[in-house]
Amino acid sequence: MTVLVLAGTIGAGKSSLTEMLAEELKTQAFYESVDDNKVLPLFYENPQKYAFLLQIYFLNKRFDSIKRALSDNNNNVLDRSIYEDSLLFHLNADLGRADETEVEVYDDLLNNMLEEIDSLSFKKRPDLLIHVKVSFDKMLERIKKRGRQFEQLEYDPSLYDYYKELNSRYDTWFEAFDICPKIQIDGDKYDFVEDEQSKIHVLQQIKEKLKEIEGENN
Repeated sequence: MTVLVLAGTIGAGKSSLTEMLAEELKTQAFYESVDDNKVLPLFYENPQKYAFLLQIYFLNKRFDSIKRALSDNNNNVLDRSIYEDSLLFHLNADLGRADETEVEVYDDLLNNMLEEIDSLSFKKRPDLLIHVKVSFDKMLERIKKRGRQFEQLEYDPSLYDYYKELNSRYDTWFEAFDICPKIQIDGDKYDFVEDEQSKIHVLQQIKEKLKEIEGENN
């Protein structure tokens, strides 16, 4: 069984690439709960009030998804995982949207969840993390194109600074990530959502990386 996890900022194309990988590799796809997430619009209306609640919601969903993916005998791909959850919450905390007690509760809960994942009797780690890296301008372009009202800068101009800081933090996060093998995809250079040749190239990059990992493990 092979488990892939996607990572990347808002609008990077994670869900699209997850769908492509699921089809290409005959895997089950686990998608982030967004359209049916009742907390997310509340967060965009009042991030100061709902940042902690939103992150606990996402953390719970991501914990459930990674447990199911790693415990299943089938191949699986996740469009976002528990491993980048801390990046998202601590950004909000640094912006003053969570107090010290909430940070402490969150960190303890995340550590307990990661320890439980480590104790799974089947697989304990994904086989590959795929980070879709996009520039800040590309990020804004994608957010505008997909048209979720509460994500738009016209809806809340203060989102500009939030998005910029979020995008920049992913570089540091990816460099430090060491839980499993990783690969970075240039989402500006390879528009795998709109361009068929880019899609083919990106899928080939990922398959070659998986072959490399398989060779190292044999």
